[in-house]
Formats: sequence, structure tokens, C-alpha cells
Amino acid sequence: MRKQLLNHKLRIVLAMMLVLLLVLIRTYEDSMFYDPFLNYFKTDYYNLPLPEIKNIQLFFGLVFRYFLNSSISLAIIYVLFKDIEAVKFASILYLIFFTLLILALFLVLSFFGETNKMTLFYIRRFLIQPIFLLLFLPAFYYQKQND
Repeated sequence: MRKQLLNHKLRIVLAMMLVLLLVLIRTYEDSMFYDPFLNYFKTDYYNLPLPEIKNIQLFFGLVFRYFLNSSISLAIIYVLFKDIEAVKFASILYLIFFTLLILALFLVLSFFGETNKMTLFYIRRFLIQPIFLLLFLPAFYYQKQND
């Protein structure tokens, strides 16, 4: 009993440390990643033209940030559920979602950017924030309860 309680405490502490890493990524996003939209969407962007974008730098900045967030999110899933199959499944989903979202982002930027700023905002939001973790945790918890 005591060992099981200690194991749960350790898992909770590890999960909290991983969440802290996600917070640190968000805190230092301005200096860690190239993203001209960070400041753009903090302003009155409806009345402003889109900022000048370096597509290749933006792509690699988004890849790097998505990779960091996804890796930490997968670690959180593993720490909480100790299920390697869940981690594999989530990895595949992260890869599929990244592919779809990055394609959508650059299509919107190339063809509809000025007219669909909110679409651009939300696609980018899914790429730069660990939103999928918020969806996956309850899903895996529910799955684990029904096994």
C-alpha cells in the first residue's frame, strides 16, 4: 500500500514537472521560436495587414515548437497511464494532425490570409499550443476505465 501511494506521488510530481516544461515553452516563446504572428495576434489585427512572413523560418519554427509540445505531451501520457500503446497511438495522431494543420496553415496563408484571419489564428493555435493533450487525457482515461 505504501509503495503504491509513493508510486502515485512520483507520477504526479513527474507529470507536474512536465506541465511546467509546457509552461516554460509558452513563457519563452518570443525568444525560442520564429513566429511573426505572436505579436500580431496580440494587437488589433483585424485592421492590420498580415505581417511579413519568412515561410521557411515559420515552418521550421512551428515544427520545432510542435515537436517540443508533442514530446512533452506524450511523456505526460506515458507518466499518467503507463501505457506504451496509448503513447504509440497518440504519436500517430500527433503526426497526422501536424500534417493536416501545417498544410491548412500554409494554404490559408497563401490563398486566403487577409480574408480569413480567424481561421489562420485557430489553425496556428492548434500548432503552437498543446491543445491535443487536453483532448487525449480524458479520452485515454475513459478508455482505461472501460478496459
